[in-house]
Amino acid sequence: MELVDLYDENRVPLGRTAERREPKGPGEYRMVVHVCLFDRRGRLLIQQRTAEKTIWPRLWDVSVGGGVDAGETSRQGAEREFREELGIPLDLSGIRPSVTVNFGGGFDDFYILVRDLDLDALVLQREEVCAVRWAELHEILEMVDSGSFIPYPKSFLCFLFDMREQFGFPTK
Repeated sequence: MELVDLYDENRVPLGRTAERREPKGPGEYRMVVHVCLFDRRGRLLIQQRTAEKTIWPRLWDVSVGGGVDAGETSRQGAEREFREELGIPLDLSGIRPSVTVNFGGGFDDFYILVRDLDLDALVLQREEVCAVRWAELHEILEMVDSGSFIPYPKSFLCFLFDMREQFGFPTK
């Protein structure tokens, strides 16, 4: 059983946990994280979810994503998910989420990083990820149109690409 910490609408911990997949009560929210890893050429590392995933099977997604376990901070959850899904460590010391998206069930912290990464060095978590590759924004938007990418709003995907510029690496 995977437990998550519960928060109120202001992201204040309620001091309680719940099973990750169970419905939450009124005023109870959980935390999830995503890591968007860009290379210095402006491409986003994307992953294809396995056919066994219950949500969005076989679709492509941003670099890494998942739930924050009970007792973890957002940063710790992002580091763990990165290590689990891609097989390499990630140190987010001193890095805050670039953007937080409020969704019906909670808070989703997006960490945006720019680093070159050798895809051959990755060890994919076969239960969750079946492939990875680098993609440019226009490719991802085409994938959304074709139904092969999780249907994030296109404007949000553009925003993620725009946000990487805060690190001094323009997308064009």
